[in-house]
Amino acid sequence: MNVNQHTPMAPPYGQPQPSYGQPGYGQPTYAPLDSGYPAPYTPHNGPASAYHPGIPPQGPARGPPTSGPTPVQAASQYNQHSSGDMQNGPPPATQAPPRPPASLQYNPGGVNMSAQQPSFPQHYGPPPTMHQVTNQMTGMHISSGPPTPAGPGYAPPPSSQPPTSHYSAPPQPSYSQSHPPASSAPSQLPPSSAPAGSQQYYPSSAPPSQQPISSLPPTSQQRFVSPGQPQHTFPPSSTSYAGPAPPPTQPASTPVTQTQPPFLPHQPPFSSAPGGQPPAFTTGPPPPAQGSFPPQAPPPSSQPGSFPPPSSVSSGQYPSSMPPPQQPPQSQPPTYHPGPPPPQAQMPPTSIGQSNHQPPGPQGPPSPTGPLQQPPLQQGMQTGYPPQHNGAFGQPRSPQPGYGGPYQGQPNYGAPAPTPQAQKRLDPDAIPSPIQVIEDDKAKTTEPFTTGVRGQAPPLVTTNFQVKDQGNASPRFVRCTAYNMPCTADMAKQSQVPLAAVIKPLAILPPDETPPYLVDHGEGGPIRCNRCKAYMCPYMQFIEGGRRFQCSFCSCVTEVPPHYFQHLDHTGRRVDCYDRPELSLGSYEFLATVDYCKNNKIPQPPAYIFLIDVSYNAVKSGLVSIICQELKSLLDHLPRENPEMDSVIRVGFVTYNKVLHFYNVKSSLAQPQMLVVSDVSDMFVPLLDGFLVNVNESRQVIESLLDQIPEMFADTRETETVFGPVIQAGLEALKAADCAGKLFVFHTSLPIAEAPGKLKNREDKKLIGTDKEKSLFQPQAGFYNNLAKECVTQGCCVDLFLFPNQYVDVATLGVVPVSTGGSIYKYTYFQAESDQERFLNDLRRDVQKPVGFDAVMRVRTSTGIRATDFFGSFFMNNTTDVELAGLDCDKAITVEFKHDDKLSEETGALMQCAVLYTSCSGQRRLRIHNMAVNCCSQLADLYRNCETDTIINFLSKYAFRGVLNNPTKAVRDTLVNQCAQILACYRKNCASPSSAGQLILPECMKLLPVYLNCVLKSDVLLPGADVSLDDRAYLRQLISCMDVAETHVFFYPRLLPLVKLESGALPVAVRDSEERLSKGGVYLLETGLHLFLWVGASVQQELLLNIFGTPSFGQIDSSMTSLPVLENPISQRLREIIDSFRAQRSRYMKLILVKQEDRAELMFKHFLVEDKSASGGASYVDFLCHMHKEIRQLLS
Repeated sequence: MNVNQHTPMAPPYGQPQPSYGQPGYGQPTYAPLDSGYPAPYTPHNGPASAYHPGIPPQGPARGPPTSGPTPVQAASQYNQHSSGDMQNGPPPATQAPPRPPASLQYNPGGVNMSAQQPSFPQHYGPPPTMHQVTNQMTGMHISSGPPTPAGPGYAPPPSSQPPTSHYSAPPQPSYSQSHPPASSAPSQLPPSSAPAGSQQYYPSSAPPSQQPISSLPPTSQQRFVSPGQPQHTFPPSSTSYAGPAPPPTQPASTPVTQTQPPFLPHQPPFSSAPGGQPPAFTTGPPPPAQGSFPPQAPPPSSQPGSFPPPSSVSSGQYPSSMPPPQQPPQSQPPTYHPGPPPPQAQMPPTSIGQSNHQPPGPQGPPSPTGPLQQPPLQQGMQTGYPPQHNGAFGQPRSPQPGYGGPYQGQPNYGAPAPTPQAQKRLDPDAIPSPIQVIEDDKAKTTEPFTTGVRGQAPPLVTTNFQVKDQGNASPRFVRCTAYNMPCTADMAKQSQVPLAAVIKPLAILPPDETPPYLVDHGEGGPIRCNRCKAYMCPYMQFIEGGRRFQCSFCSCVTEVPPHYFQHLDHTGRRVDCYDRPELSLGSYEFLATVDYCKNNKIPQPPAYIFLIDVSYNAVKSGLVSIICQELKSLLDHLPRENPEMDSVIRVGFVTYNKVLHFYNVKSSLAQPQMLVVSDVSDMFVPLLDGFLVNVNESRQVIESLLDQIPEMFADTRETETVFGPVIQAGLEALKAADCAGKLFVFHTSLPIAEAPGKLKNREDKKLIGTDKEKSLFQPQAGFYNNLAKECVTQGCCVDLFLFPNQYVDVATLGVVPVSTGGSIYKYTYFQAESDQERFLNDLRRDVQKPVGFDAVMRVRTSTGIRATDFFGSFFMNNTTDVELAGLDCDKAITVEFKHDDKLSEETGALMQCAVLYTSCSGQRRLRIHNMAVNCCSQLADLYRNCETDTIINFLSKYAFRGVLNNPTKAVRDTLVNQCAQILACYRKNCASPSSAGQLILPECMKLLPVYLNCVLKSDVLLPGADVSLDDRAYLRQLISCMDVAETHVFFYPRLLPLVKLESGALPVAVRDSEERLSKGGVYLLETGLHLFLWVGASVQQELLLNIFGTPSFGQIDSSMTSLPVLENPISQRLREIIDSFRAQRSRYMKLILVKQEDRAELMFKHFLVEDKSASGGASYVDFLCHMHKEIRQLLS
């Protein structure tokens, strides 16, 4: 079915819009596309197209057909919505199809998932669908195949191809646009008159200057032909043309000098009949969220190199190779002349409210009008008009000429038609929306996720769900990029989909889930395979009546020890399998015996040593007194196994500037004693007894010391510091005490004093963007690498708190924390009043969180694949053992797998992650996580079961490690190329044949381009001028150990409109783009590291009073870092939301208030990742077009 959408356009900044009660609010609503798929993006102040051509206004409204999705009705009620009522983002999930229980029993013999696909949430299980993005700039061509048993809108899968749809082929449902004829006809391009050689590139069908001004009679309106009725077709050609077709009845009276885009020397304009198949953006079963989206297409493959960046890409911007766009000549576009809608319109009207609040998901078979119930055309999707300022404010948005009144058929009230300024751009509402995907996943996740079914992808990280462990590790511990692994290395290479798992071994589970059980197998220790040493798990096969077991990893047969023997039941399972966690669960712990301990002796309890910089900067900023004051209460909260018992962790204290001061805080002393070590070149610990003490025994001495330190150094003039000897001191103390532990180092400046590990300032902006840039990410000296190795051997983990006022070389100082499994916290320009809260919250959490010491992790896999690469904060001495001096509950390790043999579809692929560590009570334990995934011999099955968020986690870590050895541009190009290969392979091998002008995306990867673009634009790979080298090194190290939920919100921040807060439900997020902001709104933006509260310039007084306690925008204090506590439901709810966001993240997010058009807004806009970035990063729309061009080049 063919929809020629016109891009909506809003009046210029601040100009009143005729059809709304309030300026700055209306949006286009997208009717459900294929089978009830809602696409309800009403951006907070997107383009003002409040009326929907396509629906006849006259006559009684027909009820919606029961079988189809609810169509939309003329949007005349839109003006009744105040900003509070605005449904922004996807509809509330009221009638979501329930997720069928997936608790099929795990069967070690390999469950073939293909048969059960439909019983899983549509996002994962059902055959993937895909988006086909047309290379049309203007028209949008969406069509869908007939419904199949899999659900409305699913095309039947040919053999094992995923049901990708032949969307552009079937005939269209008959209905015509009912918006003013003038606008649709003249913008169509006649086929013949274009000179092939013209070198201009217009993403629209014709440059505005060549569009007829006269309004045409209604007869010239373009018709959408019903099935069976032949439409004006043109001879098909190798690549179908992307522009819209001229209406068959185009009057000769309109003289048009058309210049056709250069890349189509002899191609017919598209016809919507099957003859010349237009490029279309098709999506398979209507993706729960996005509809077909017409990207502004790059040229067809016939001219591979001729892709100038679309309108919003400037020539200097990424991708660097593209020529600058040429601007079309300016002229006046035609105004709308709404006339009566032609009789063919067959869209039963329904209320906007309905279409906008449709629950996601399929809603019954398509209606009889055609293969797919079609959304009405968007009035403003006009060809060739310039982007214009949006009604509220923000980036130029796709235009909507001479605004035609609140609904069709009403006389044209509109503002005068604007003059074109630039090329038309693709409508952002027509391309896949992350918010829609997230909301759809939430709506269909109604049951707990049971892990017993092999190869079943879990709900997204953005969804709240409960996990029931039935034999595979919870997704909170392990997430995979693909839950269907390719059987062969060739297939993996062909698809380029990374095969990886993100493992968070000590993740904290929510209160309603049981933490892993601790299993004690007695003196013999855990039962293991004789050959590969895999630990007993649910995949082991017991044979010979239970006397032996066959390892499912290496197939070796091992005797069962007599004390572990148990009989088998009639199915071959042990009769006690449900009584033993290691036989029935995916995650559990074993108590390790002395054989698993260092030097074969039980470890001592760990120690925490606090090393405080007391140089001039630290004392003057108030930092030293803040730390000492906080430690007095914090020492009562050291980690412990049993909340009833005191912690067994011992503590010690050191202060330093150019020399080190050790403190004896033995309980028998009346006052602490200070011992100074001034020979920092040969570090030793001047005392053994009294340095590491039990907090309760020495409490008075410790408190006395913490009171005295700020006074002792109050008048210091020492500005220089050392750093290497500080870590050596902590390491020596742990060696002397023969225990593992953690150093908390509070440091302020570049260590330039004469000492081992002395550094020089090497910050050089001139190297950025050159081949030498990579050297800035590498450590200056080998000293810290060697020191890190020593720390790991001893089990000495280092957490570094940095408070720099200038360059401190985070790339070098971070080597020891990163290699030992520690963390780095950075507070640039630390100011006590504004940063104290963030620092103290981070410190409290860091000291209190569960942590394991002296850890070694090994990942075993079944025959056919092996773990080849690891990303995270750790040290590796060999190719298999990941060594971590410390491993806390926030650290994730990403593991990449490669084939070393064939896999079989029957047995699937298994992995077992075993972590040996010392608990905070000094107990040696093994934590085991098991994961089984399916294997497939068809590419279609691979693409049906991937997880984009995990793929992005892997790709970002891979890229951020790549900058150590490659120029950033090369790293970006590699990412783009890999993404293009993933999508091109899908297009070539899994999608049904269709025009080369279509961009086709697998359903589960339709967000890959938008998320990948966020990685490419990140500060590490494409820094703005204001991003320091230290910031980039810090982010690079931070992301290396993030889990999937953290990378997700970091790369695609959460933007919440603060509407209807009284209702108690969390508002639905909106997309990260400036055009989604309304100047009458307040928005909360969360990145995982920052929280911004953006306040529009024309927010209602009442809301300002409720949140800030002041009625005027001008009186809001933009330096506030916490909201006033006011006694009203809105203030209360907003503070609850902020607290809940902070509770979900491992670092405390400081609140930054941003007033519209304030200085801080630049920083805020940096996180609106769908827009073009100041550093030259492409907007989402432009990147999608670039991606399309890359894919077509690969295919051709």
